[in-house]
Amino acid sequence: MNKLIKVFAGSLLSASICSCNINTENNVNAGGIEKPNVIVIFADDMGYGDMSSYGHPTIITPHLDRLAHEGQKWTNFYASNSVCTPSRTGLLTGRLPIRSGMCSDNRRVLFQDSKGGLPQTEITIAKLLKQKNYKTACIGKWHLGHLEGFQPLDHGFDSYFGIPYSNDMDRPEGVNAREVCNNPDIKYFNVPLMRNRDIIERPADQNTITKRYTEETIDFIRKNKQSPFFIYLAHSMPHVPLFASEDFDGTSSRGLYGDVIQEIDWSVGRIIETLKEEGLDKTTLVVFTSDNGPWLVFNENGGSAGLLRDGKGTSYEGGMREPAVFWWPGKVKPGVIQQIGSTLDLFPTINKIAGIEIPNDRIYDGYDISDVLFNHRYSERKNIFYYHGEKVFAIRHENWKIHYKTLENIYTSEAKFVEHDPPMLFNLATDPSEKYNVASENPDIIKSFNKILATHLKTIKPVENQLEKRDDIEKEGVEKSSL
Repeated sequence: MNKLIKVFAGSLLSASICSCNINTENNVNAGGIEKPNVIVIFADDMGYGDMSSYGHPTIITPHLDRLAHEGQKWTNFYASNSVCTPSRTGLLTGRLPIRSGMCSDNRRVLFQDSKGGLPQTEITIAKLLKQKNYKTACIGKWHLGHLEGFQPLDHGFDSYFGIPYSNDMDRPEGVNAREVCNNPDIKYFNVPLMRNRDIIERPADQNTITKRYTEETIDFIRKNKQSPFFIYLAHSMPHVPLFASEDFDGTSSRGLYGDVIQEIDWSVGRIIETLKEEGLDKTTLVVFTSDNGPWLVFNENGGSAGLLRDGKGTSYEGGMREPAVFWWPGKVKPGVIQQIGSTLDLFPTINKIAGIEIPNDRIYDGYDISDVLFNHRYSERKNIFYYHGEKVFAIRHENWKIHYKTLENIYTSEAKFVEHDPPMLFNLATDPSEKYNVASENPDIIKSFNKILATHLKTIKPVENQLEKRDDIEKEGVEKSSL
């Protein structure tokens, strides 16, 4: 055990938590391709164990599995948060959501009541890619502000087609949320479908929405194949309520949830097929992952985190560790990657391969992982910070993970925050399910974590909460909740 402590302490010296994470010494296109295309496909509430290549026994995902085989499958890849809005903030900005005031736990309020959203002072992937004349499209769920000033077109996207917030919102008064989400009907969810800034359908027909997102993506690829392009395709599902088209309804032995995942897999297959038809497969990076873990309270209508503990909304592994696949034939070196990665890393990595230098006027939390993608070299990322709202609940450093606080019995009348003194400590290499607390055996490791936390907190400056700009705040708990 002394050897482990020495290794841990040594690696701590090299762990960086500052704006110098990103190496932009030169403006070299790391992929060797001038202005490669990029497609990020972001599922909603999909669990670590919901793909067949990640171990699910009854959900069949042949297209995603093929990408994992031909590209890279990451086994320690994390969303930037365990709930929807902060997670999307982290992916698009490369910054922890607390840095932009987008870290709220919005269980207390329907997001469509919000007057706020992602500040225009934040720099998104799309904004920077516009500097290199990329065509940019946001397709699917946004959930970073539905009013003008906070919409996709305000954050670097040339076009938008999708829903502005979660697909379970805008329910009639008096409707039991859990009941209608478990027994979905379009009439209970008055969610708008938008094109750019205009509502074109309300309520959105969610039975066909995955297919329409796919068609929109394919159309954008074909119309913009002569230009470099960036597509952020953020599926509305498998967030409840679940809907599948006629072609997929009843096709999975896993039930409706399996139907939805298999339709998303089909969507990925159609997009890859289109890239090949247009001769763009060798010049396009495709990334697939999810915004957070499964919403376990919905039982069979929620997904699975596999062997990982718990799910969405928690700081356990099931809340933030996600399936992640990177595919770029001839560029991404195939393999199973056990290094730590995060959606925060997409911002610096995508800009690096596009030859864009990142502004140095702010702190970033992402690391450039292009050398891992192309050469199987080591990432600089050693840490993951698990936030709940504005508080750090847990930290991972290499294989060790500490829990200072946890949220237990989430979404039940027994839900409560629990402080751990001493903190809980797990070795994720030998105990990915977080079953065996080894804190009493490793006091020196706990002290090292306290130093990591203190160093990190020095980089956090309070900012106005962008999600609290409302006239009235609802406080009806789970019944009015949506994450």
